[in-house]
Amino acid sequence: MMSDNDLAGKPARGLDLRKLLAEHQGRNYELHAEHVNPANVRTLRTIGFDRCYVRAEGPYLWDVKGTKYLDLLSGYGVFGLGRNHPEVRRVLKEFLDLNYPSLVKMEAPLLSGLLAAELKKRMPNQLDMVFFTNSGAEGVETALKYARCATGRPAIVHCQKSFHGLSYGALSVNGDDSFREGFAPFLPECRMIPYNDLESLERELRRKDVAAFVVEPVQGKGVNIPSPGYLREAVRLCRQYGTIFVDDEVQSGMGRTGRFLAIEHDGEVDPDIVVLAKTLSGGFVPVGAVLCKKWIHEKVFSSMQRSVVHSSTFSQGSFAMAAGLAALDVLDRERLIENAGRMGNRIGEGLRAMIPRYEFLKEVRWRGLMVGIEFGPPRSLTLKAAWAVMHKLDKSLFPQAAIIPLLDKHHIITQVAGHHIDVVKLLPPLVIGEADVTWFLTAFEDVLAQMHKFPGPAWDVVSDIGRLALTRRPRDVAEPVAP
Repeated sequence: MMSDNDLAGKPARGLDLRKLLAEHQGRNYELHAEHVNPANVRTLRTIGFDRCYVRAEGPYLWDVKGTKYLDLLSGYGVFGLGRNHPEVRRVLKEFLDLNYPSLVKMEAPLLSGLLAAELKKRMPNQLDMVFFTNSGAEGVETALKYARCATGRPAIVHCQKSFHGLSYGALSVNGDDSFREGFAPFLPECRMIPYNDLESLERELRRKDVAAFVVEPVQGKGVNIPSPGYLREAVRLCRQYGTIFVDDEVQSGMGRTGRFLAIEHDGEVDPDIVVLAKTLSGGFVPVGAVLCKKWIHEKVFSSMQRSVVHSSTFSQGSFAMAAGLAALDVLDRERLIENAGRMGNRIGEGLRAMIPRYEFLKEVRWRGLMVGIEFGPPRSLTLKAAWAVMHKLDKSLFPQAAIIPLLDKHHIITQVAGHHIDVVKLLPPLVIGEADVTWFLTAFEDVLAQMHKFPGPAWDVVSDIGRLALTRRPRDVAEPVAP
């Protein structure tokens, strides 16, 4: 940011970040409306999510007014270790003081080799080689390329309601039309089947043209959990028909479900490719990883001439690798995977105990700290009318009656779990404790109680949003749905 004096040749002072932040504090939405994403600003303002956060620590955020929030969204799962974890920050500060080289490219970086070795130790099976990425979507792109190259086949099978990222290859295996609208045509030969349906999977595999089956062990959209044995049998079928099994652990991995990989809940499994990201970064710098079997790697990088046939400019950046090593160290030493299992059960069981008391509460699904709260049609006539009105206004409207007061009254950040489904999703940081769980459960029960009073204050805001939606195009409906 250069002034006229700077341009005239006078020496410029260095950037004073504290001063810059203080000078523009509270201008977030003004700046975004002008320069970044006006539609998203309208959405956030409509549902009252237009807060300006200025401090972050562990599972908490503070806004410009000093209000403390419990963050149960954790940056779509990026902040599994909580925000600004002191140990990860210490490691990164030490790294910056080393003046250590990064991205030389014509070398084999030490830190990426060390991080690859640490990741391999944590796999449930033998995965031999690691490629580092900058995001989960880039990891999925890598897996798709690997699978087609290694098998020589064209087809990719994925599931309904799947989410694997929004770049073109990843979008081609996205099971939600809301994300795909306007971006066709997609990669050819990407075929969709129902989730948790082995018969449909085998029907596709029998065609012998499927390079890969790409699946989430817990679906992010809706927090859908497969039947016991589904993933294990899917691996077996892929092996039988010569198809590569790609385990997308971008959101569910790194301990979130109470195991390092969510697929481990299905017993002994043998995926061919595992994709990681989000929590691997520690929240400080983008980093992801794709682990695969040696035979796949050797098909892709089959000669010296092809040694960089798949690459990425920022892959293996030393700062990112240091962050990944620090994140794994914290995960182990603080026993956060065990904590995810314990706290997830406390949340899930606490919510499930509310079902007999509240008609709208249909089902609670969870695996560790990946929680889906599903609403359903009530029994009583008055509440049936409320349900019908909300769904007539907009199919995505009802869960707003929960997430808006959770934020506004109880200062808890949550999200809707997908388009046109009545599910609220929780992705708490793995560092949450008993007091945080109690904070949420107490708040959620209060919100449920208010939702069961119709008419009442819980319905006023969402009714206004619904009426506003009728005057706008469908894509303008306020619906904060996350990856």
